[in-house]
Amino acid sequence: MSNFIDLGISEALIEVLKKQHIETPMKVQTAVIPKIMGGGNLVVQAPTGTGKTLAYLLPVLQKIDKDSRDVQVVILAPTYELVMQIVNVARDLVQGANLGIKVQGLIGGANITRQLDKLKDKPQLIVGSAGRIIELAQKNKLKLHKVNMLVLDEFDRLFDDQNMENTAAVVRLLPEERQVVMVSATAPKKALERADFLQHPEVIKVEADPAVLALREDLYRMTPFRSKVETVRHLARRLAVKRGLVFINKVFDAERILAQLRYEGFMVGTLLGHSNKQARQKAIADFKAGRIKLLLSTDLAARGLDIPEVDYVFNLDLPESSEVYLHRAGRTARAGAKGTVITLADNKEAYKLEQLEKKLGIAFKPLKGGDKPALAKKKTKPVNRETTKKAVNKNKKHTNRQGKRRGAAK
Repeated sequence: MSNFIDLGISEALIEVLKKQHIETPMKVQTAVIPKIMGGGNLVVQAPTGTGKTLAYLLPVLQKIDKDSRDVQVVILAPTYELVMQIVNVARDLVQGANLGIKVQGLIGGANITRQLDKLKDKPQLIVGSAGRIIELAQKNKLKLHKVNMLVLDEFDRLFDDQNMENTAAVVRLLPEERQVVMVSATAPKKALERADFLQHPEVIKVEADPAVLALREDLYRMTPFRSKVETVRHLARRLAVKRGLVFINKVFDAERILAQLRYEGFMVGTLLGHSNKQARQKAIADFKAGRIKLLLSTDLAARGLDIPEVDYVFNLDLPESSEVYLHRAGRTARAGAKGTVITLADNKEAYKLEQLEKKLGIAFKPLKGGDKPALAKKKTKPVNRETTKKAVNKNKKHTNRQGKRRGAAK
């Protein structure tokens, strides 16, 4: 097994990793770090929670010239939360190893005046959302002519219908001669086709470690649509959930579901794409601090989040694809911890579970336990065969007597 020294990581960075209790590189880091150091274009597909962020950040930081006052690396991410997560990891590494590199996050919705002031510090590494980077570049406040590396984190989302145009616009702002690294847990064909600016990239696909998969349980519970929220609340109490993510598909359902989950004083928060930055920031902080036990979220808002000790993921709404399931499931069973994914399905959705099983190559297990079903069937008394037989005979005698009376009357 390789170590970080063999991969070419500096001793200063290795010391920082040791303080974070990271001493042995994970599979994706072993595969990716030497390739990035070598300068080639890469497409990296690896399961969530396998160390992809460090896989590109460690070599990126080592390739930056701290004496240059130009932006040299741009990292794009699809959500505010993921941008800030990458920024925090990068700053911890830079400060801990005393690298002298400036890191700046640029996200939409934040105070642009403050961001402009920070740009005067001449950051060499920019992590941000495509929209804000384009805005600042068009204002001629962000110089990108010296960028030699672009990293697209969660590239499947960056190349979806909603983000494709802005992602392509950022690419056009950069020099043609630059290294590109694209990473994600899933690599849809459509996203790869849209990344046509990559010239013959090397594709690195890291399969999930069986030992890691064994830490995660994939369960299901057949539940009528109208009882799903009540089932989540009941299971959260019964299973003593410490931190549970509850995924929904439609933002407009959030308020109704939130009110139902909060009934009887359950501690719940929301992480929704349309919420403002401060509200989302507070929701994550409350979740991490244990002030709320359940976090109701859409897929976009929770994309790429690394929240420690999430022990349960509830699919209140079934994921729209196998790729979405992998991203949701990847929020738990991270960094050697155990986790459980519970998918609630109405009988009409049973075929979707079967489709997910086939595409993912996993077998969902039924959730066991002594809890009452969400809709209990009305109990009926068991049939007593002797009583039934006597009633039939009695009815026959009554019918015969009536027949004899009619005969006598004639």
